[in-house]
Amino acid sequence: MNKVVLVTGATRGIGKQIAISFAKEGYNIALNFREENESLLNTKKEIEAFDVKCLPVKGDVSIYEDCKNIAETVVKEFGKIDVLVNNAGITKDMLLLRMKEEDFRKVIDVNLIGTFNMSQNVATYMMKERCGRIINISSVVGISGNAGQSNYAASKARNNWLYQEFGKRIS
Repeated sequence: MNKVVLVTGATRGIGKQIAISFAKEGYNIALNFREENESLLNTKKEIEAFDVKCLPVKGDVSIYEDCKNIAETVVKEFGKIDVLVNNAGITKDMLLLRMKEEDFRKVIDVNLIGTFNMSQNVATYMMKERCGRIINISSVVGISGNAGQSNYAASKARNNWLYQEFGKRIS
């Protein structure tokens, strides 16, 4: 039975390349996306070219119930989740003094809360299997900061802590 990886934010950029890399290694892929588009369909075709299964799963990682549904859907289809890659992320760059509260919150909600939401929902299944890996995509900005990215830096710095917490419990 092939191993299964769930990649959030997987239809383009880093997430797409991560999903393709796992497909090359023989993993079945669950692609999380927010909106169906041409990039999603192209990514699915590219993955299936490696003779693995690809399951697109719609949901917003910043919404806890969506994350629960994503995890349930993947387990229902594949029977397990071996690896979760928390890749979904956004930026809304602006100098702190000009940043809108809603822009600050949205970045935190997707990049940080979304990582928690997916990790908690997937960890439940991994704990039952007594096996699994959670990979959180972070950024050097979370360590050193960057002008105009206070929200992004805060969300990525906290991802390092979240990995340590879940890594200790699952490994």
